[in-house]
Amino acid sequence: MARTPHLQLTDISLTFGGDPLFSDLGLVVQPGDRVALVGRNGSGKSTLMKVMGGIIEPDSGARFLAPGVTTGYMQQDPDLSGFDTLGEFALSEMDPSEEYKLLSAAEGLKLNLDAKVDAASGGERRRAALAKLLAEAPELMLLDEPTNHLDIEAIAWLEGHLSSTRAAYILISHDRAFLRALTRATLWVDRGQVRRQEQGFDRFEEWRDKLWEDEDQQRHKLNRKIKAEARWAVEGISARRKRNQGRVRALQDLRAEKAGQIKRQGTAAMALEAGPKSGKQVFVMDDVSLAFGDKTIVKNFSLKVNRGDRIALVGPNGAGKTTLLKLMTGEVAPDSGTVKIGTNLEMAVFDQNRAALNPEDTLWSAMTEDPATRVRGQGDHVMVRGTPKHVVGYLKEFLFDEAQARAPVKSLSGGEKARLLLARIMARESNLLILDEPTNDLDIETLDLMQELISDYDGTVILVSHDRDFLDRVASTTVALKDGKATVYAGGWSDYKAQAAEAGDASVLSEKPAQSRREKGRQAAEDKKAEASGGLTFTEKHRLEALPDEMARLEAEIAKLVEFMSDPNLFTDHPAKFQKATDALVERQAVLDAAEEEWMTLEEKAGKA
Repeated sequence: MARTPHLQLTDISLTFGGDPLFSDLGLVVQPGDRVALVGRNGSGKSTLMKVMGGIIEPDSGARFLAPGVTTGYMQQDPDLSGFDTLGEFALSEMDPSEEYKLLSAAEGLKLNLDAKVDAASGGERRRAALAKLLAEAPELMLLDEPTNHLDIEAIAWLEGHLSSTRAAYILISHDRAFLRALTRATLWVDRGQVRRQEQGFDRFEEWRDKLWEDEDQQRHKLNRKIKAEARWAVEGISARRKRNQGRVRALQDLRAEKAGQIKRQGTAAMALEAGPKSGKQVFVMDDVSLAFGDKTIVKNFSLKVNRGDRIALVGPNGAGKTTLLKLMTGEVAPDSGTVKIGTNLEMAVFDQNRAALNPEDTLWSAMTEDPATRVRGQGDHVMVRGTPKHVVGYLKEFLFDEAQARAPVKSLSGGEKARLLLARIMARESNLLILDEPTNDLDIETLDLMQELISDYDGTVILVSHDRDFLDRVASTTVALKDGKATVYAGGWSDYKAQAAEAGDASVLSEKPAQSRREKGRQAAEDKKAEASGGLTFTEKHRLEALPDEMARLEAEIAKLVEFMSDPNLFTDHPAKFQKATDALVERQAVLDAAEEEWMTLEEKAGKA
């Protein structure tokens, strides 16, 4: 029996700026779908998602949403005007009785709900929008780059949450590991068409390359046929007085078909050229410590970075990765210890906040007025690794068209700003690359190219990223920061995880650190001893320690529900809300009663030991 789709788009057409973005587009989203939405930057992924969410109206076509199905779209730039705190915004469309769902999402995403809206960063605003969507739990979730501004631990939490949900969802993301873990189907937006494959993202690139190969073969056959028909047309005129007009019209149709083919967008013509070689030792950090107030960034940390190394810095947001970068480069002085900076360093920096780009500048001035790339006496040229190039021509190499050259930087998308910043740093010679979150907003093809460039780069690379796949492809050494501790591991992300788990490192960046065989054996011995003496086992001890906090949380939720239900008009004005609150109150009271009984049992057992 066929299922009723959650969502169906039929013959959708949409035009922006005179050029059709989509034409006669159709797609279906079924209950339980877990779909990756992929495509190049600028291909229309986010726009298509907004059409799915009913946020953008197409020029023509129909959008059908099954009756009763709820949808939620994660806003990239949420409007928080009128709200005092992030929590107030996130709870604005929810029943107060369901606040516990928001608290759970905020904890997993490391979001401070009490943070003031006017002081919140762009990343905090996006996390608030994501927490709001997850807490509301619609039946169809539309998630546009949900992992941007999340650290690896929060990404792992989100991955676990989405893998266990029963809702359907569509994901736009550049994080290969995230897409591979979660998706079962793929929607590919390419030149105004949307193709669907009933396999997850792990098979996407193989499928895409096969389609491109078939397309190239068809184009080659069409070109050969046009040449043959054109030759006949010329020879036929001289051989016969009357031409076969039908065949001539067929030739015209073939030429029109070729003209109508949309050329695939190429990759950005990115290139890295190392300048003069740096000294053999790039940085030497010896017994370095740094703290800000009560917060320790690193303590007694030593590291040698040699020419050609690829060093990745990983850790939760706020662990001090960017500060450690500044320690290495001498921008910040340590409290103790020494930092020696190597000789003959030519440094190029890609910062995660794009601070080097002035939003009011045009792309033209952003390139030509950069002291590192300015060409004296030629305001329309930029110095590209020692060779003057016209600014428009150079921008075209990074997939910007001529009209964009005079547009302000603030009009660019996140991916376009990243490409512009790459254009600036790749125009100069360097032998040290500092890349702070370079993968945010870039499409997968551009990430592939960047990975190849870094691999071939004859210089040193210091990288900060939360993209696990990118770290595996690029890094030769990983420095993990957490709770003021910095530990050096050989290899990329997967190598770090394996080494940390084997060593039983409690600071490993995961939801739950793996136990070593020694720890498991020790725990089993303690449990056996406790059982023999009638005392608490290892697990029971931890449970006894955790129960007071759990009971306090339940009591606070019950108090909020009681306060909510104290409104004398609630039952008559909002009977559905009253019923939900009543059910939630009964549920929490039952859980609290069970927790109190468990606590009393464990306390009694502990007292007898």
